[in-house]
Amino acid sequence: MAKEQDATSTLTQPSDASQLIIRDLPGNQRISSHSARRYKKSLGNSIWRARWAYLLILPGAAYFLVFYYLPLLGNVVAFQDYSPYLGFFRSAWVGLDNFTSLLTDPEFFISVRNTLVISVLQIIFAFPLGLVLALMLNAIISVRFKRTMQSIVYLPHFMGWVIIASIWREIFGGDGFVNHLITGLGGKPVDLITNPVLFQPMMVLQVIWKESGWSTVMFLAALSMIDVNLYEAAVVDGANKWRRMWHITLPGLRTIIALLLILRLGSVLSVGFEQIFLQQQGVNSSVSQVIDTFVYSRGIVNGQWGIATAAGLIKAVVGVVLIYLSNFIAKKLGGEGLF
Repeated sequence: MAKEQDATSTLTQPSDASQLIIRDLPGNQRISSHSARRYKKSLGNSIWRARWAYLLILPGAAYFLVFYYLPLLGNVVAFQDYSPYLGFFRSAWVGLDNFTSLLTDPEFFISVRNTLVISVLQIIFAFPLGLVLALMLNAIISVRFKRTMQSIVYLPHFMGWVIIASIWREIFGGDGFVNHLITGLGGKPVDLITNPVLFQPMMVLQVIWKESGWSTVMFLAALSMIDVNLYEAAVVDGANKWRRMWHITLPGLRTIIALLLILRLGSVLSVGFEQIFLQQQGVNSSVSQVIDTFVYSRGIVNGQWGIATAAGLIKAVVGVVLIYLSNFIAKKLGGEGLF
């Protein structure tokens, strides 16, 4: 009797093979194609309902596509003996010869050294100053005075590097305000702008003056997200302002600090072409040449397009590696990371 029931159950229950056959029947194909058409129709309806939002996104997407993604195709020049008259398709392929020439060029390593020195100085001095400035502005009680100070520290960000360089030359140049003050007191004038020893620190000071106020925007936004009740509870427990800052404020800013630091490390080989280019004429190239100006001089000035593109490609690859590495380390240390 049990054998008859087992036989009946095996007859009534379809096997795995029969299920595969059923799934592959033309009827199921019609059902799946019908579901795909319904999905496409619902997707099209969703896009049409949000058409104005996509229309607003379109200019930004076109900007990044034209100026950031399409130029990546030009990296093929790094593997060619490129000539603008022959173009990408008729220029001769040279393999890794451009990279070999680049890595045996002493000027390239000088530019890398100067770039790293300026970048490290910016990370050490300019990056924390934005956080300190945000904490100081956040501690101001008077709303009117706070907004006035914010406007003052934000203002240099909206000035171009041509204006910044002109202002600094009028203050610290050979015929600037500082030298007039020194000579008026009986001293000897000193041209701080063309002093090779002070060139790199001066570049860092310019970045601090121009960008520290703007970097406070993100820190102030993060400070506004910290729960006020935490500060009230800490005051009740007897915590002074330093302990409140150490145990509440800084942990609340940990995510934004990690995010900005990861992004800054990704651009460690970029220190600003315009700033350096405008002020390097009166200084020895051994302290003023950076990777961006090296690429300009080799590519635009000397016409060595392959070597210049190889230098830019190395810089991009190193930046991507540093972003992934710093993001990995941030996650290992308990942070959220960038992605």
